[in-house]
Amino acid sequence: MTEAVSLQVRVAATGETHVLDAPRGSILREVLLERGLSPHGRYARRANCGGRGLCATCGVRFETDDPAPEHWHDRLADRFGYPRLSCQLELTEDCTVVIPDKRVWGDRE
Repeated sequence: MTEAVSLQVRVAATGETHVLDAPRGSILREVLLERGLSPHGRYARRANCGGRGLCATCGVRFETDDPAPEHWHDRLADRFGYPRLSCQLELTEDCTVVIPDKRVWGDRE
């Protein structure tokens, strides 16, 4: 059995659901930005860390099982209930994410 080269990412954002095909191993933030779906809050669309995992403005929430966090900042977000950092999430399987309405970081759950 061969492993699929691409996977499907369902994204709920701005009241709509988008279905994106993405290469396995790609970074979620990059996939979203390439498709015109910014994971950043309105104040951070231009002023953010560029995907280095430092500003926490690219947070998303998973509707499916969350992948285990591998980056220190993403581990803290996961531990304390903040949105997960899309810049640190490598896509390894189909998933459904929500881009929360936020000004900068997003609320805790």
